[in-house]
Amino acid sequence: MLFDSHTHLNNETYTEEERLELVAEIENSQVGIVVDIGFDWESSLRTVKNTEEIEWCYGAVGVHPHDAKTMDFEMAVKLRTLAKSHKKIKAIGEIGLDYHYDLSPRDVQRKWFREQIRLALDLDLPMVIHSREADMETLEILKEEGAFSQERKAKFPKRPVPKEATVYYLEPAEEGKAPMKKTVDFTKADGDARVDIHCFSGSRELAIEYIKLGATIGVDGPITYKNNKKTVAVVEAIPLEFIMAETDAPYLTPVPFRGKPNKSPYVEYVIRKIAEIKGIEYEEAVKITGENGLRFFNIEE
Repeated sequence: MLFDSHTHLNNETYTEEERLELVAEIENSQVGIVVDIGFDWESSLRTVKNTEEIEWCYGAVGVHPHDAKTMDFEMAVKLRTLAKSHKKIKAIGEIGLDYHYDLSPRDVQRKWFREQIRLALDLDLPMVIHSREADMETLEILKEEGAFSQERKAKFPKRPVPKEATVYYLEPAEEGKAPMKKTVDFTKADGDARVDIHCFSGSRELAIEYIKLGATIGVDGPITYKNNKKTVAVVEAIPLEFIMAETDAPYLTPVPFRGKPNKSPYVEYVIRKIAEIKGIEYEEAVKITGENGLRFFNIEE
């Protein structure tokens, strides 16, 4: 079973006919579960509708930093009601900071990011985080709001960890020198904060810090891009127990379909690339990323 941990069946560009065609295509694929992620009020409503109509669809409701300028406290109350009233809504998201486009003022982004983190904490729900060109500030706000607190992690079962420390290789300091080995101990990273850093684009070191705090790393289509050595290094360094596979469809289409609209069945190519990087069989990567998704979103198969 393929698990797509982040998609947008709720995307406003789909006509109803296109949405139904996409649903039929997913049903006829190897995909077993998708998580439909809200990005504003209207998309969150469409997510709820999708989860009610489609057996294999679960959802998250929230307001993306692009749309933070549309938020007010009345909407925050309504999001709380949506999340509490529908059993297949499994997370708050996607929420966070986006300093690449700055479609909402940064102070407004920060305000509603904090408020939505507090909503996830109050409801004991996972949170799906969007962070673009705001790596350190995103991390600091999550820390300040208690997203990685021991109290938070105590509310969720512990997660699997490697039995031994993981070894990864640093880039040589100078050309011609051998890589330096560095051992990172993930054996104590069993605390699960249920924080998904969606479409992770940060450094290997930042990913390691997030994992130790209790976060999970979302990997999608860009892992298949020829020049994306940064994310490859992240996947090399992080045990598979801490990775979820996602599409972000209809965006971020993987090779060999890059340039076309993305679809949940294309998560296969993300998982195949993860398996290649890890040096494991594709079927094992399917199994583990699927288990990670079920656990993170508290979905019973």
